[in-house]
Amino acid sequence: MSQIIVAQNVHGIVLAGENRAIQLDEKGNEISLQMNRLVPLTSHCALLISGAAEGRDMGSALKNFLLGEKLNDVQDIYGTTLAYLSTEYERFMRKKCELLPVDPIHQVSFVLAGRTERDQTMPFRLYFLWNKKKLPQLDGDEISHAFSLPRRMGLEFQLNKMCKENAPLKEILKKMTEGMEQLKSKGEVSGPFSFGMITREGYQSLNP
Repeated sequence: MSQIIVAQNVHGIVLAGENRAIQLDEKGNEISLQMNRLVPLTSHCALLISGAAEGRDMGSALKNFLLGEKLNDVQDIYGTTLAYLSTEYERFMRKKCELLPVDPIHQVSFVLAGRTERDQTMPFRLYFLWNKKKLPQLDGDEISHAFSLPRRMGLEFQLNKMCKENAPLKEILKKMTEGMEQLKSKGEVSGPFSFGMITREGYQSLNP
């Protein structure tokens, strides 16, 4: 599973994803490919994709759907996103199961990140959308400060501490980048990586 990391505080949200992905062809052979796991949804909202490469297509379809809904507050987008992606994921799983047995490589999860106008003391929100109960159903949990998948508890502990202290986003980004590079040096991830940030000004891609 490719690596994703997120962190938030009162200043905003920092997102990171490993762009490596694996797909299975109709014969069950693994195909390695590159994809940007960060999908900007609105001016102040983005989706980070974990798992199967098809998650990118689901994210792009969600983005097009939201354009017609004219939503921008993440608390409004959350309910719509959970319902929409649940339908898309079920459709994807049914199609895959017609060709191949269900495999962990088919699993997809998402982190929805964005800003809300309804709570000035906590203006940024992170939601983890995943198979909490059973396939192919998606459920949602709110992320308090920092989260990674696969879980990197040491890095999460450091990021949680920085977020609780409301460290500048540039410092959080630096720690996140260092964490990814350390994982790469150990051969646990391969890169390249995508980084993004959400502030009061909106979503910003941090890729070259």
